[in-house]
Amino acid sequence: MNKIIASFAALAVASMLVTTATAADKEKVLKGEGVCAKCELKESAKCQNAIRVEEHGKKVVYYIEDNDVSKGFHKKVCTATIKLTATGKVSEKDGKKWLAASKLEETK
Repeated sequence: MNKIIASFAALAVASMLVTTATAADKEKVLKGEGVCAKCELKESAKCQNAIRVEEHGKKVVYYIEDNDVSKGFHKKVCTATIKLTATGKVSEKDGKKWLAASKLEETK
């Protein structure tokens, strides 16, 4: 009987770990203002794509990681603020929110 209970407990813990990993791997869609973290926000030493969104009544900035999707997109946000829809995986590093973009799309 103890072995059965222990087996169920182990199974429950394992399923929670899998669920947590799956939720962390899920892509998120952000809609807001595409901006340059250096030129517009004055928060970076070099030009960096970012998206400023409103969450719970507050403005939140997600810095967009440099990758193949974001590299060619910077010229659109460096000199102007645009409406942007960004899709990707969200993470947090050094107290800042980051987005590994899989899709960036200027919206009208």
